Amino acid sequence: MSKYIKNSILSIPFLKSLFFTQNEWHQHGVLLHTLRVTYYTLKAKDFKLVPAAFLHDIGKPFCAFKKDEDDIVYREYSFTDHEEVSYQIIKKWPFLSDYTKNIVRYHYLIRDIRKSKIESPPRYKIKKNIWDSLDDETKIELEKFLLYDDLGKGKKRR
Repeated sequence: MSKYIKNSILSIPFLKSLFFTQNEWHQHGVLLHTLRVTYYTLKAKDFKLVPAAFLHDIGKPFCAFKKDEDDIVYREYSFTDHEEVSYQIIKKWPFLSDYTKNIVRYHYLIRDIRKSKIESPPRYKIKKNIWDSLDDETKIELEKFLLYDDLGKGKKRR
């Protein structure tokens, strides 16, 4: 797991991203965003997705970094492959179902496919192959989860 974990729990990027700052797509820090995603999941009575709602971004503070000039100017962070970091943290937790682990691992996949299709064809191919390997039920669950995740983001800041 060490290759995925870059920040300690007392580092500035960890603490800032957890409590205050994410990026232009999130109004709230990771903790409040997670609580909001969980709220919207519960509100929809989609109880099967509640554990994933709590855990989907558990790895974000560990991998928060300044990717480019915009991150520095706007005091924001990037979280490339945060879903894999989150999965690496929870993958051996015996009390979680494979269903929850897969939702956490692939919760950003739909958005990543859309984004990488424009920005990075090699990444797009990898992500599209992963999508194609998933069963139809998982794809439907990921589409639903994306809605809750978006609701949890609040209004865009820029």
